[in-house]
Parts: sequence; structure tokens; C-alpha cells
Amino acid sequence: MKPWTRYLDDADQAVLQKGRFGNRMGLGKRAAIVAIDCQKYMVGEEGRDSNWPSSCGAIGRAALQRGADLVARAQAMGVPVFFTLFELAANGKDIGVYGRKRSLLDSQHWCLENTKGAELSDLMSPAEQDVTFVKKKPSGFHGTPLLGYLNDRDIDTVIVIGGATSNCIRATVFDSASYNFRTIVAQDAVFDRIPVSHAISLFDMDRQFADVMPVDDIVAALEEMTSPA
Repeated sequence: MKPWTRYLDDADQAVLQKGRFGNRMGLGKRAAIVAIDCQKYMVGEEGRDSNWPSSCGAIGRAALQRGADLVARAQAMGVPVFFTLFELAANGKDIGVYGRKRSLLDSQHWCLENTKGAELSDLMSPAEQDVTFVKKKPSGFHGTPLLGYLNDRDIDTVIVIGGATSNCIRATVFDSASYNFRTIVAQDAVFDRIPVSHAISLFDMDRQFADVMPVDDIVAALEEMTSPA
């Protein structure tokens, strides 16, 4: 059962059927993984989450492990992986309008540049051919070279992992779809701090902009894509 199913009643299901929402697009000819903000500040530490103000806790760590599994399998198949890091200056000079919605946190366990919190999670291991870059806004595309990297590699399918589902994942997925990439969200490799936000965000993405798929199904599709004809 999809995580959003329990939030929909018969009337909602009728709307979906009438509007013919939620068709499957599938993977195309060449895919890339985009790992959004798989950083220490996002998942904290077992038994010490109280020290990490933005930690998604055990749910985040479990999803990140599934994401790491997918990344490792993708790397072995020669699928490129792009890792984003969300970092802010300690004095908040680059926080922008986000600072009007959330206070700048003076913490080594948040996303301030050159702190432990901003580091890539130890679960993630970029390969030599992978690319890591900083972003300043929710979408992995906004103000970054991601679109150019994907175009250069003739990518037509973007597979998104990381967090948080209702924020940076959602923004990245909407931009990816807007650029006409087939967009796949790894259901068990994305995470959020609030379960209802996670579930409904997945629903909204799956309804119109992406295929929400389990990691195992994504791996199987990648194996088919990369297998010699």
C-alpha cells in the first residue's frame, strides 16, 4: 500500500480516475541519480537526535541507508550520481527569504558551511565519476549546474533520493518534470520530519509529475536499462 492511500476517500479516488491521473512514465534510455541533501544535519545520530535541530531521526537514517544501497548499485552499473549539499553562511548572508520563515541556527549540527552538520552522511560514498555541489535553495536545479551536467550526459531520467520529501525533494522533482525529464522518486529512500507531509507530498508528485517507486523496482529497471542488448 502506498503511504498516501489511507488519506484518500472514495470521492478522492473518483477524482483521480475521472481525471486519469497517475499514469506510469517509466525509465527512459539513460538515467542519473540525484541525491538531495544526504547530509549529517538531516539525519542526526542514533540516541543523540536532540542535539540535531533538523534531524529526521530513525526514519531518515533508514531511508538514507536504502538510498545508499541504490547509489552503490547504480555506481556499479555506471549510472552517474549527483550529490547536493545545502549549506548556509554562518552569518546568514545567503539565506534569503528562507530566513523570514525560519531562524538562522548557530549550531555545528545544522547546515552551516564548514560544520559537521553540513557534511555528506558517512553512508554516502561518491565514486570518482560522481559530482558533488552546493545548493542554496530547495531545488537541486535552482542556481546550480545540475541541468548542464544532465544534458552533457544525455540523461533523460532523473531518480531522486534524500530529503526532505515535502521541501527539497518536492522542489527538485517539480523542476525536473518542468525540464521534461522522466522523474522517479525512490519511495523508501526519501524522508521527512512529519509523516503526513511525507505521504501527501509523495501523493502529489506521483499524481502528476513523477513515478514513486520502491528501490528494488528502480534497481531492476536500471539493470534492464544498462544490460547489453
